[in-house]
Amino acid sequence: MNCMKNPAVRRYLARFSAAMVLYAAFLVLSIWLFVHHHPTGPVAWLLAFLPALAIILQIAAFGMYLSEEKDEFQRNLQVQALLWGIGATLSVTVTWGFLESFVQLRQMDLILVYPLFCGLSGVALAIQQMRYK
Repeated sequence: MNCMKNPAVRRYLARFSAAMVLYAAFLVLSIWLFVHHHPTGPVAWLLAFLPALAIILQIAAFGMYLSEEKDEFQRNLQVQALLWGIGATLSVTVTWGFLESFVQLRQMDLILVYPLFCGLSGVALAIQQMRYK
């Protein structure tokens, strides 16, 4: 099946792309303002939140895709990949946390958890898709 013929996929890609453009813009803006103007108080909080807001929009776009996808098999593959991604992410972060506590491993930056989840979910989806080829 050509995924670009699927209206749910096209809408998802449009929403995802818009969220990622916002992410890039908000991240560059926030970094630039923090480096050059050192904001404090509510402005600093808002600038720190803006890139996260774009990621939240991306997550919402994927949730909307899942609710709009008519192909139950494709939706099931995506959900299974998400579940494997969640499990793998929790396993990595909990293990890392214990290592931080007991053997003084460098603290994991929380900003890395979402990209880790995306990467692990992507690997899980690729494995799922290979299973059914």
